[in-house]
Amino acid sequence: MMGWLASAIGRAALRPFAQALPPLGDTERAALEAGTVGFEGQLFAGRPDFSALLEVRPQPFTNAEKRFLDHEVRELCGMLDDHAIDQAGDMPPEVWRFLREKRFFGMVIPPEYGGLGFGHQAHATVVARIATVNVAAAVTVMVPNSLGPGELLLRYGTLAQKQHYLPRLADGRDLPCFGLTAPSAGSDAASIPDRGTLVEREINGQRVRGFLVNFDKRYITLAPVATVVGLAFHAFDDKRPEGQRDLGITCALLPVPTEGMEIGRRHLPMGSAFMNGPIHGHEVFVPMDNIIGGEKQVGQGWRMLMECLAAGRAISLPALGSAMQQGALFVANGYGQIREQFGLPIARFHAVAGVIAEMSAELYATDAARHYTAAALDEGQQPSVASAILKVHLTEAGRRAVNHGMDILGGKGIIAGPSNLLGIGYRHAPIAITVEGANLLTRALIIFGQGAVRCHPHVLDEMKAIESRDEQALGQALWAHVRHVVRNLRRSLFGASLTGKPPADLNTEAQMITRLSVQYSFTADLAMGLLGGQLKRMELLSARLGDVLAHLYIASACLWRYQVDGQPDLLPFAQAGIRQQLNRAATILQDLHANLPSAPARWLAGLSLRATGRLHPLRDEQLLALAELLRTRRDLVSRLCPDLSLPKQGGQFDLVEALSLSAQLGEDTGALNKVLRRTQSMETASQSARNPSLALRYLQAADRVIRVDDVAHDHETA
Repeated sequence: MMGWLASAIGRAALRPFAQALPPLGDTERAALEAGTVGFEGQLFAGRPDFSALLEVRPQPFTNAEKRFLDHEVRELCGMLDDHAIDQAGDMPPEVWRFLREKRFFGMVIPPEYGGLGFGHQAHATVVARIATVNVAAAVTVMVPNSLGPGELLLRYGTLAQKQHYLPRLADGRDLPCFGLTAPSAGSDAASIPDRGTLVEREINGQRVRGFLVNFDKRYITLAPVATVVGLAFHAFDDKRPEGQRDLGITCALLPVPTEGMEIGRRHLPMGSAFMNGPIHGHEVFVPMDNIIGGEKQVGQGWRMLMECLAAGRAISLPALGSAMQQGALFVANGYGQIREQFGLPIARFHAVAGVIAEMSAELYATDAARHYTAAALDEGQQPSVASAILKVHLTEAGRRAVNHGMDILGGKGIIAGPSNLLGIGYRHAPIAITVEGANLLTRALIIFGQGAVRCHPHVLDEMKAIESRDEQALGQALWAHVRHVVRNLRRSLFGASLTGKPPADLNTEAQMITRLSVQYSFTADLAMGLLGGQLKRMELLSARLGDVLAHLYIASACLWRYQVDGQPDLLPFAQAGIRQQLNRAATILQDLHANLPSAPARWLAGLSLRATGRLHPLRDEQLLALAELLRTRRDLVSRLCPDLSLPKQGGQFDLVEALSLSAQLGEDTGALNKVLRRTQSMETASQSARNPSLALRYLQAADRVIRVDDVAHDHETA
C-alpha cells in the first residue's frame, strides 16, 4: 500500500480511534500481553492451517515419568479411600508422609533443586489419575505444582531464594500456599486492597528496607497447613511525589510463623477434605529479601502472575475436569451394564445409551484439547487464550458429565456412604468451576476479550499505533484489517478452501472447521466494528464469541489427537466429538447473530452462514452406535478413560471387580441374571452357570455395586 495513502487513512482515523479506545492500565496491559498465540490465532483469523496443527508433537514420557506413574502414583491411589477421607475431613498421616517422601509436591521443580522435573503432560497426568480416585488428594498435590511460590521462584526468584526454598518445597519440608484473593477483590483480583508501605526497620543492628503490609486474604488452598505463604499486595512509597507513589502489585514470601500474620480457622469448600482457609496480616514487615526476585521485581507481581497463569490454567484444573469426565463415563457405562430393569441392562435403553454416547464424544474432544495444549506447553509455548478455554470448558464438561452420571445412577447416586460412586465428585464440581478465574467471568470477559487483541491478526497493531500516535502504522493496519474482513466475507459466502493436510479420515470434518472458522472471524470483526468498546460491556455477546472460538479449538484438537494416537478404532468418537463441538459452535453463532443490535448487521451475519449448510447434531443412530461400541468393547472404554485408577476400596473398586468378572463370564451373564430374577437366590442361580464359582463371585460383586449404603449417621434419631 502506498505510504501517502496509509498516512492519510491513519491521520483521518487517529483521533476518533484514540477517543474510542480507552487507555490501557498496567494491569490490563499485563493480562493482554501475557503468553503466546498458537493455533487458536489461526482459527480467530479464519485461516486454520491443519499442517501447522499437526506439527505440534507430544513429548513422550521420560523413563522417570513412566516409573512414577506406574509405581508411586498407583501406590498412592491404592492408599486412598474417598469416603473415609471425606468423612475424616483430611487425608491419613501416612498419605501426607507418602506425598512428601515421594516428592509429589516437587513435580515441576528441576532435579538440581531436588525436584522431579516433570513435563507438563506428565504433571497433568499425575493430577488426573489421583483425581479419578480422590479429589482432595489431587488438589493437595496440584496446588504446590501450580500457580504459587514454586513456579514464581523458578521464573523470577533470586539465586538465594531458589537455593533456600526450592529444595525445601521439593521434599515437602515446606508446604506452600499463595494469597491473592481478598474479600473485596475476587474476580477483580488486580484491585486487591492489601497495602504495603515502603519503610526501613532496624534488624540486628542493621537498617533493612522493606514493606509494612496489612492484608486480608481468603479462599487460600493449603493455608491451614502451609509453612510458607506467597503474598500479593499493592506496594506504595509514600515519600514519592503524588501520582508516583503506587509501585504496583508485588509478590513476596512469608515464612510461617511471621510476626503479625495469622492463619485463620479452616474453611470447608463444599465440605471437601482439602485444606483451605483465610490469612490475615496486621503491620507485617516484609524485608526486600522476601520479595520474589528481590527489589528489582517490586511492582512486577501482576505481570508475573499473568505470565504464570497463561500456562498454569491449562494443566491442573483441566486435568481435574478430565478426571471427572473419565470417572463419570466409566461409572455410567459400567453401572449401566450391571444394573438391570425390565429384564435388560439399563445401558441398552436408548434414553440412557444416548447420554452415555454424548459423554464419550465430549470426553474424546475435550481430552484432545487438553493433550494438544500440554504438548504446545512442552514445546515452550504459553497459550494464554487456549489456557482460559481449557479452564472453562473442561471444568464445565466435568460438571456436565457428573450430572449425567448422577441421572443414570438414580437412587444409587444420592445415598451417601462408602459405596457411592459419584456423590462426592458431584459435590466437588462447583469448586473447579469457581477457582483460578470463575468460569462466569472468564467466559464473559477473558476468552474473547483477550482473544480479540492477541489472536486477531491486526487489532494489536492498531492499538500499538494509536498508543504511539503513529499515523502511518495505523493506516497500514487499518487497510490490512479492511482487506481481511472483505476476504472473510467472500469466503463465507462462496466457500473456503482447506489449508494444510488434515488426517485423510477427517478431511470432511476439517473442511467444516475451516468454513465455520471463516464465518466466526467475519462475525467477530462485524461485532467489533459495530460495537467498538461497547462490546466489552456487552458480556452476553462477548461470551458467545468466546464460546464459538473454544468449540472450534476443541474440534480442531480432535484432528490432532486422531493423527497422533494412530487408533483407527476411535474414528467414530473423533467424528462424533468434532460434530458435537461444531454443532454447538454453529448454534451459538446463530444466537449471536440474532442478538446483534442492528438489523442490517443481523442480515449480513446471517447471510454469511448460508454457505455452510445446516450443521446437524449427532443423529440418534450415531449415538446408539457409539453406545454399542462402549457396551461391547471394554478396550475402547479404557482408551477413553486412560487415567482411571484403582482406589483402596469403595464403590469404584467394587464396580471394577464386577465388570472384570462379567467379562470372564461373557454371554453367560444375561442368562445368569435371568435365573437370579426367577429364583431370588445367588447360590441357586450360580449353579446354572458353566462355572458356578465364578458366577457366584460375579453375582456377589454385582450386588455390592447395586446395593446402597445403610450406615449409621450422627444425626440419626431414636
